[in-house]
Amino acid sequence: MDKMLYVAMTGASQNALAQKAHANNLANISTTGFQRDLEQARSMPVFGDSFPARAYAMTERPATDFSPGSMVETGRDLDVAIGGDGFIAVQAPDGSEAYVRTASMNIDALGVLRASNGMPIMGNGGPIAVPPEQKVEVGEDGTITIRAMGEGPRVMAEVDRIKMVNPDLKTMTKGLDGLIHTSNGQPAVADANVKLVSGFLESSNVNAVEEMTSVLALSRQFELHIKMMTTAKEGDEAMARVLQVG
Repeated sequence: MDKMLYVAMTGASQNALAQKAHANNLANISTTGFQRDLEQARSMPVFGDSFPARAYAMTERPATDFSPGSMVETGRDLDVAIGGDGFIAVQAPDGSEAYVRTASMNIDALGVLRASNGMPIMGNGGPIAVPPEQKVEVGEDGTITIRAMGEGPRVMAEVDRIKMVNPDLKTMTKGLDGLIHTSNGQPAVADANVKLVSGFLESSNVNAVEEMTSVLALSRQFELHIKMMTTAKEGDEAMARVLQVG
């Protein structure tokens, strides 16, 4: 009875964690560039001083779904998305290099080019700084050209080039900050074959129907675990009454 109660209890608690993962995916269904988290459950033996005769359920996030979302046209020159495989490099708050699939860029008061989440966009030599300009254009290869203040429409100057990478997805992981990082913490090497699409943003790759179905399935499993706990309690109480009579 004790084993049954323990397994049901751990199953219910881990089901609740799994539901949080799917709820987070649903909450970010309209977040551009969001890549859904996958979850799975497995049994884990309980190791201790005795033989591991008991097991408990464990929910884990084995990976992130890196499949691309659909392209949404905005017509804004500073809205960019990766066309195909690859990532855009940004500077994380701790100074390390992180990666995103799309960016609604803007230029702050200091001229630093930033993604919509406030992270500086990385170039060939670090964060990209844009001098005062009348117009900014982003090329397919990530090259940023501007028309400086007071210059004619034909006078364009190249400022920098957005760093784009395409490492093996097995070496990439999503951090708690929602950004993509390399597993070893080292910056990925720039890849000239990655292409950028200007005037578009990439939507979330979350499938609302699939996530809702998973949430409902987990809810039914949670109810089943609670019923098992109730059954274990009733069985224990019945056994106690028998012992009292005896």
